[in-house]
Amino acid sequence: MGGPLRLPGLLCVLLSLSRAGAQGSQACNPRCPPNSECVNATACRCKPGFASSSTEIFTDPLEICDDINECVPPMKVSCGKLADCQNVEGSYYCTCSPGYELRSGGTNFTNESENTCQDVDECKQNPRICKGRSTCTNTQGSYTCQCLPGFELNPEDPKLCTDVNECTSGQNPCHKSTHCLNQVGGYQCRCRPGWKPVPGSPNGPNSTVCEDVDECSSGQHQCHQSTICTNTLGSYQCHCRPGWELIPGSVNGRNSTICKAVKPFFTWPLPPGVHSQSLSRFFEKVNNLHKDFKPVAATDTIQNLIGAMDDLLKAPGDVEDIALPVRHQVATQLLLGLEQSLRTLAESLPEGPFTYRSSSDTELSLMNQKPGNGNVTLGQSHARIHLDWATATGAGNSSTGTTVVGILSNPNMGKLLVNASLVLDPEKEEEVQKAHQGPFRGARIQILSPVNSVFLTNNDTEKLASPVTFAFSHDGEISGKRKEVICAFWKIDSNKSGHWDTTGCWKLGSGDNSTTCQCNHLSSFAILMAHYDIQDWKLELITKVGLSLSLVCLLLCILTFLLVRPIQSSRTTVHLHLCVCLFVGSAIFLAGIEKETPDGEAGPRCRLVAGLLHYCFLAAFCWMSLEGLVLYFLVVRVFHGQGLSTRWLCLIGYGVPLLIVAISAATAAATASEGYVGETYCWLSKKHGFFWSFVGPLAFIILCNAVIFVITVWRLTQKFSEINPDLKKLRKARVLTVTAIAQLFVLGCTWVFGLFLFEPYSTVLTYIFTILNCLQGLFLYVLLCLLNKKVREEYRKWACMVAGSKYSEFASSTTGTSHNQTRELRPSESGM
Repeated sequence: MGGPLRLPGLLCVLLSLSRAGAQGSQACNPRCPPNSECVNATACRCKPGFASSSTEIFTDPLEICDDINECVPPMKVSCGKLADCQNVEGSYYCTCSPGYELRSGGTNFTNESENTCQDVDECKQNPRICKGRSTCTNTQGSYTCQCLPGFELNPEDPKLCTDVNECTSGQNPCHKSTHCLNQVGGYQCRCRPGWKPVPGSPNGPNSTVCEDVDECSSGQHQCHQSTICTNTLGSYQCHCRPGWELIPGSVNGRNSTICKAVKPFFTWPLPPGVHSQSLSRFFEKVNNLHKDFKPVAATDTIQNLIGAMDDLLKAPGDVEDIALPVRHQVATQLLLGLEQSLRTLAESLPEGPFTYRSSSDTELSLMNQKPGNGNVTLGQSHARIHLDWATATGAGNSSTGTTVVGILSNPNMGKLLVNASLVLDPEKEEEVQKAHQGPFRGARIQILSPVNSVFLTNNDTEKLASPVTFAFSHDGEISGKRKEVICAFWKIDSNKSGHWDTTGCWKLGSGDNSTTCQCNHLSSFAILMAHYDIQDWKLELITKVGLSLSLVCLLLCILTFLLVRPIQSSRTTVHLHLCVCLFVGSAIFLAGIEKETPDGEAGPRCRLVAGLLHYCFLAAFCWMSLEGLVLYFLVVRVFHGQGLSTRWLCLIGYGVPLLIVAISAATAAATASEGYVGETYCWLSKKHGFFWSFVGPLAFIILCNAVIFVITVWRLTQKFSEINPDLKKLRKARVLTVTAIAQLFVLGCTWVFGLFLFEPYSTVLTYIFTILNCLQGLFLYVLLCLLNKKVREEYRKWACMVAGSKYSEFASSTTGTSHNQTRELRPSESGM
């Protein structure tokens, strides 16, 4: 602009100088207002670019020359396109519109012809016109600044883009399970602490979905082994186990929580009045284990606890001398204590399976892990268990950490449970009665398998929502009549003792030394061989009626042998003592053979009854053997003396059985065996061969009497031939038959049927044996009294005396004749 503007300015100066020269000759008005010039001495005129409000030339010195704005309409000048008129005082100039510039690079111009305005590309300017995270876009006469994604224009500086905080601006698209993390120009959806992406969901994008991390089951927690990890949303807590307490200075719930055991493993003391060194040593060992227990050494503590139990059960010592009810009470408390202790110790073990087998074949298997869905199967060599996790955990225990499932098989526990009773559930009892067609009176049991104790985290196992299946290994099955392999559990009584029971358990199958059971509750289980005692009402009726009749007949025999003098002899003495022994034995049998309790336990009364029966029947057999001996002397050795005296007969008849019973009782006491405790009745036990103290002498006497019977019959045949060679064969056969029958019952040969009563019992032999022996008193009375002519005559005499009649001379002569005839037959003393 320097060149074009110089020429007009020069012209203006020249004009002013010429005017000044012209006025020089004329005087100028000295009071012209600003922005004006004088015309003459009285008039003024506004300078170019200014104008007055009146006329061009004015004389009023108060006139004002205002600037003429050439840039307002109606415009007197034109700057052209893309240019703007810029007014200045007294003049104007043109500039290119914003966003445009002169091609020449100048800044202004005055004529349209000088207009060379063109668009300015602001985006190419250096430094950049758009600042920060933005892009520049050129437009005609202008530009735009666009922010990158995640940024926005700064209201205070439109050229500056600042980061957008999506996490706080309300534009957060992250899932509620995630945490929004703002970044420069963006954001990320990260899982919160204690959360993890769901399977298939990446961590970071806005599509991220997270789920809680179970630190307790995944092992990511930092809880001490003495605590239980409890999972919470996004975190976890560490709490003391049940029966544990915080150590001083520890806070429950934190990952630094440390606890210690409070309750000892066995809190049960010895029952009052029980003094057992073996149990005392056992409790001392267990208390030391509790005192020194550390959670990190839980495995060693479990092994030592099982070892202490094995030491107690392998050699119970004085425990076996404890009475059965108290012994069962001890076993019950030991089972409960083991279950509680192992449950507590198992919670301190690392998660996973654990198995231990001691040198005594005691085996423990357990699983300690976070419960899940579905079933869990736990097994070992003695037993297997199958149940679902919900049953093992129990209601309300799902958040207490891990769940424990364990089974302890103890082969030696059966020593403390010997002679325990068995109670069948009503359905099973009805089934047994229908199968054997008789009332159920009880059962004798034999433990075939180890005692298996099952324990869970769930303490409420009396009624489970779903049944538990077991498979138990055991010794070979013994089949037989009224015998059955059953599934039983140890049920605790109100007096803290227990008995075997089948309620809530049923057998699914058995074979190959294994039995499968199912139960709707948990306890200590075992496979039992049950020998059912079924009451046969017909046999019982025969026994009671027959023994009652025999007692009457034996009493009549005793009175007859004492009062009828004509028949007094050595054989009569033997008959008398034989009937006395049978009478006393039968009376005791009828009154006291039944046990006072159906649980297999024999009290002092039952033991006394068994001992008296043992003695009475042995004495009866001894007198039966003396019967044969006296008969032998009378028939075979008639010419060699009259045999033994009454003193020797009594000494043998009562002394020998007393010696046998004394030796048997002493042996039973020395070996601590239950000799006088029968399985069902108050009689001799079959265990340890004690029953042979009765069967042995019985078999020996029967054998000896059989030999004497054969010799006697043979000699009688000779005597009948010598007395009357012309005796008819029919009479000889009749006399021999009657004599043989008399010998058969008098010598006790009916007991021979009892020697063939082996299990399973034969129904025919059982009835024959019962009938013959129950009616033995009747047979003795008929054969020894009613078939004896002297006795019949004496009875007739007594009858006549009672009726007030005299005994006739005919009767006297008949008696005398009969007496003489009997003398001739004295060696046989048959009287028949």
